[in-house]
Amino acid sequence: MIKLYKHTDGVAAVFKEQYYELPYKDWDILINRDDLYSFLSAAIQGLSSSGKSDVLKKVKLRAPVGSQEIWAAGVTYLRSKEARMEESEKSGASVFYDKVYEAERPELFFKATAHRTVGTNDFVRIRKDSIWNVPEPELTLVVTSSRKIVGYSIGNDMSSRSIEGENPLYLPQAKVYDKCAALGPCVLVTENPLSQETGISILIVREQKRMYEGHTTIGMMKRKPDELVEFLFRESSFPAGVYLMTGTCLVPENSFTLKSGDVISVSIDGIGELLNTVE
Repeated sequence: MIKLYKHTDGVAAVFKEQYYELPYKDWDILINRDDLYSFLSAAIQGLSSSGKSDVLKKVKLRAPVGSQEIWAAGVTYLRSKEARMEESEKSGASVFYDKVYEAERPELFFKATAHRTVGTNDFVRIRKDSIWNVPEPELTLVVTSSRKIVGYSIGNDMSSRSIEGENPLYLPQAKVYDKCAALGPCVLVTENPLSQETGISILIVREQKRMYEGHTTIGMMKRKPDELVEFLFRESSFPAGVYLMTGTCLVPENSFTLKSGDVISVSIDGIGELLNTVE
């Protein structure tokens, strides 16, 4: 496995705990290679290491995204279905979340561009016109223009539950706004799909107090990655590739809402930690 990082001065890779600066400036061309793992493996063999992976502490990491769109899948875990039904009960729309969980066609929606996405150690936002806001930790697929999954990242799909719960037609406003998505710290490039036992964890801290924490595995997801990608590419093309957040089942209790200053840590086995503070 190779970890691919985007930082303020270029692109770097970590392989077997060694740090390598890569001679590639065009992120879009690099990340859209179907042979990304073998290409990076060969490139690293011809480079000298700059040291151990702790060199990363000396660079400013950016969200590992270029001109790719970021999309998201909803209601892919049972807990997500239950949470959406709870928040939309008063509007009478809860039945739709039950139906989409069982339907052949998944829920897919546009989430963000690079302009609205932040990296690790950066600030995410909650909407000022929403009274109920939560993070959603999600395994994110890195997909080339030819539909091949070449890597994985960690995504935080910031969500305004009060807006979405009021009316499902308000979903774009609940999901899409400035700093509504976090992505990083890297793209994990692999030869083979991730194990179903791969763990996802979240921790929310407020003034040094643990407000919420949870853990699951990607094997709990009802939909399969290839299935989600197949539907995403129906009638749509992505010339530079696309990122797809795959949904969450780690949802805080209904009494919880994010506040300014909260620290959100999302970890996925093998990828690392995505750390953000609420602005």
